[in-house]
Amino acid sequence: MPTSGSSNLWRTTAAEVFDAPPLSSDITVDLVIVGGGFTGASAALEAARSGASVALLEAGTIGHGGSGRNVGLVNAGLWLPPKDVLGILGETDGKRLIKALSNGPDIVFGLIEREGIDCEPVRQGTMHLAHSAAGLKNLRARFEQGALAERSYELLDAAETASRTGTDRFAGALLDPGAGTIQPLAYCRGLARAAKTAGAYLHENSPVTAIAHDGKDWRITSGAHRVRARALLIATNAYQAHFGAPFAQKFIPVHYSQFATAPMPDAMRARILPNGEGCWDTALIMSSFRTDRAGRLIVGGIGDAEGMGAPIHAGWARRKLRQIYPDLAHLPFEHHWSGRIAMTSDHVPKIVAPGPSALAVFGYSGRGICPGTVFGKAAARSLLDGDDSILPLPVLSGHDETLTGAKAAWYEFGATATHALFPRP
Repeated sequence: MPTSGSSNLWRTTAAEVFDAPPLSSDITVDLVIVGGGFTGASAALEAARSGASVALLEAGTIGHGGSGRNVGLVNAGLWLPPKDVLGILGETDGKRLIKALSNGPDIVFGLIEREGIDCEPVRQGTMHLAHSAAGLKNLRARFEQGALAERSYELLDAAETASRTGTDRFAGALLDPGAGTIQPLAYCRGLARAAKTAGAYLHENSPVTAIAHDGKDWRITSGAHRVRARALLIATNAYQAHFGAPFAQKFIPVHYSQFATAPMPDAMRARILPNGEGCWDTALIMSSFRTDRAGRLIVGGIGDAEGMGAPIHAGWARRKLRQIYPDLAHLPFEHHWSGRIAMTSDHVPKIVAPGPSALAVFGYSGRGICPGTVFGKAAARSLLDGDDSILPLPVLSGHDETLTGAKAAWYEFGATATHALFPRP
């Protein structure tokens, strides 16, 4: 069972160390960013490297939110297959988004190399695993959409899947060989470190208490001090502060939890995901698993391992581990943690304009690394250049989600019930 209390593996093992002082004086910049996750740090780096003055305010520490609690899969695209994206957005906007996100892994791994980010990058692909015959049928359909996704997928049979994963529990897999895994918190810190080196002002422990526009510039208040900027990016995603309208964006908060074992013995490490691919499955209540540099196996699933259902989710993780890898059944979990996902009803991210020269980007629906990096970079350029056409999606005047609390409760109830009923061996 997990150790008592939450223990985020990424915070324990991140090789990238970053700290920045709270905002301690009034400053004026071209762009102010609220939120220090993938989106905000990517935007700050892009703005600073372009020669603009930029300030980033983070209420906690860099990567405190979902970016520091992520699974760490560097996947292209969204959870949705390309045909669904086209059906929701239409041909023009759908292709625009698909093209932007198909380049996501190249952009992420390119930044890691360019900035020398020490975040355990492994570019050996990711695998979408068929948990059943129906799941394999779904993967075949996705494989056939590879050209639409602008990805060179490989459809693996059960034998090849077993060879790559070290388990015979799956009927096949869809491999994206250009994807990979990273240590997500280290990556986020590395982006922030690179942005600071490029001249960005970064301030941790600086919660924003007021946002206002004076007819010319934005005035962002944190404590006793203020940032004045001509452009504003809100990049808080599922960890937004309690801003008032129109700055509070609506989404469905969904929890995802992970459980990391002690490092595997060498013999098991050589057999289980020997190439380091990251995995997730086709089950209705999705689960994921991957390894890290030290050889820990990390199992994840929807649900709040720090909430009332914690014992149920912990029990599920133990049984899931036993089901997939019986010889790891008694390997202890040394870390467990949870994070929030900003889900939208159609599972498509949103870009909203809460005012003049302002954007709010959110709703990655569980795909944070590539979309956050891509959207942050594009949002910075758009705000500085005044050109919305370079964004991955059209800008909306607003976005509404109904019954967000009820839908969030339904996700948690569904995950908890499924995990409680998960078969015992």
